[in-house]
Amino acid sequence: MAEQSVAVIGAGIVGLATAWHLHRDGHRVVILDPAPEGDKASFGNAGGIANTEIVPAAVPGLLWKVPRWLLDPLGPLAIRPAYAPRLLPWLRAFLAAGRPAEVARIAAALAALNGLIEGDLAAMLAATGLAGELHRPGALTVYESLAARRRDEAEWSLKRAHAIAAEDLSGAEARALEPALGPAVACAVFTPQWCHVNDPKQLTDRLREWLRAAGVAIRAARVLAIEPQGEADIRLALEGGEAPRFAHVVVAAGAWSGILARRLGERVLLESERGYNTTVADPGVALQREVIFAERKFVATPLSIGLRIGGAAEFGGLDAPAHPRRAEALARLARIYLPGLRAEGGVAWSGHRPTTPDSLPVIGRSLRHGNVFHAFGHGHLGLTQAATTGRLIADLLARREPPIDLAPYSIARFQRRAGSRP
Repeated sequence: MAEQSVAVIGAGIVGLATAWHLHRDGHRVVILDPAPEGDKASFGNAGGIANTEIVPAAVPGLLWKVPRWLLDPLGPLAIRPAYAPRLLPWLRAFLAAGRPAEVARIAAALAALNGLIEGDLAAMLAATGLAGELHRPGALTVYESLAARRRDEAEWSLKRAHAIAAEDLSGAEARALEPALGPAVACAVFTPQWCHVNDPKQLTDRLREWLRAAGVAIRAARVLAIEPQGEADIRLALEGGEAPRFAHVVVAAGAWSGILARRLGERVLLESERGYNTTVADPGVALQREVIFAERKFVATPLSIGLRIGGAAEFGGLDAPAHPRRAEALARLARIYLPGLRAEGGVAWSGHRPTTPDSLPVIGRSLRHGNVFHAFGHGHLGLTQAATTGRLIADLLARREPPIDLAPYSIARFQRRAGSRP
């Protein structure tokens, strides 16, 4: 393949994985990011490779739970009041995505995408010397009551319909797998296909350094606008006045990607869903696998740097200050399930997840410019879907036939909604 210059905007895990695939294809790749080594959602996520997560966030019946969550000042969902009017178009589309037919369609699209993950991720980690970062002990979703488990039966049935293994366990069987769990756990579901990494920051740092050593240029630069000049000629307007040119551009700037897409004239419903976590270096309890606390919507993952307890979804835009008490509250909630937990000295973190209303990422060509590609909007699944997203973008750029239909992930779905009501 003849060498072509490609700019990847964004040095998070999706941008880095995309750069790796493009570099492997023989392209001259430049990664542009205001702070390539700075704090990102890629660093602070829970570390799970959640290839079993195919049910969208919007499901039938969710609407009735939202008021209770919003009334709890430290609950799993928060919307900053001043930001609520700006969130309305996203919320309307989110509610539309919860219709039964839409849930089935979205789950099928996520299952198709997630079905590629294990092979793509394993190949990238092996080629970059990072295979030892991945562990495959499965995950455990725990419930405080049998009634709560029954309420989720439709979601588990949907997963099983897409060949996702899910084994029901009693509370005693769950504690046999994870002795740190206390009597609050009434039952659980074991998903053996789930994986997790040692430390998402370490993985991201090491992948970035591998790319740099391999000759991929990584520059500290803020892209203000993408200005296509013609076929295989794109000028990027950078902060400070510089305007380098590239044959192709990939937008992988996480929660900031919507700004660039809109400046290209493309409508996209993308919001920052701020997440929180606390990492406890010496928690006093040991877990073998990621544990998901179903009713309270948070997780605990055993990382090489300690136990990470993360969750929450807060909508307030990109500029609102963090709410550190949310991270502290997660550690207190975890004691309900892990009575031996020592949360003192935990390190709190928050970051911006790039979230679409239908839980599907945006992967594909720009509608207006054939040499601009979108790779963003992965929500909670950025680490999970990064390697596969990079592969799909590389396939599109090389005009290879992708292994799955990419229509469900196209930015075109937001253009169709522009004049319609959900």
